[in-house]
Amino acid sequence: MGKDNITSKLASRFRGFLPVVVDVETGGFNPKRDALLEIAAVILEFDDKGQLHPAESHACHVEPFPGAHLDEKSLEFTGIDPYHPFRFAKPEQEALRVIFQPVRRAVRENACTRAILVGHNPSFDLNFVNAAADRNKIKRNPFHPFSCFDTATLAGLAFGQTVLARAAIAAGMEWDQEQAHSAKYDAERTAELFCSIVNRWDQLTNGANN
Repeated sequence: MGKDNITSKLASRFRGFLPVVVDVETGGFNPKRDALLEIAAVILEFDDKGQLHPAESHACHVEPFPGAHLDEKSLEFTGIDPYHPFRFAKPEQEALRVIFQPVRRAVRENACTRAILVGHNPSFDLNFVNAAADRNKIKRNPFHPFSCFDTATLAGLAFGQTVLARAAIAAGMEWDQEQAHSAKYDAERTAELFCSIVNRWDQLTNGANN
């Protein structure tokens, strides 16, 4: 299978959308008031055997925007110290650029119309991404403004599990609880889970059609 066929398969498999797995860590639950603290995105691709897999990861620690609210319980849950000097956090606008630029490039290279966010209970992540983009007056947000793919729902169907850690284990993946609740780790495990479900489904449907 040549590169052109790989590209056309990715463009056609999800109705012209490029699935990009995203996870955020935040200082609360209100996307307009609470700080975005970490963001990660995993871009996917089909290999020459027609298997979907993670291709590249992008992640950034984010400085709380001016006036942002930080909920102590949320920080305790994630273990993030927003002002720790070794976070090497970037201002929100710059952090979004780190994520959005490779996503836009992948959309173009794969002849897709735009990206669609994949996440575990993704409305949370999408709302924070959209709020940060609006706050920084970024007009070219590459993600569909309201549609998304939910691995909690897909894993419930495929494996009978909706919690990310349990779904990952049910899918035969390793899970390191010590690394969980970092945006990069959760995004990469969610990407593996999504690819596993898509590949299993494609194998089932291709087998049924042969």
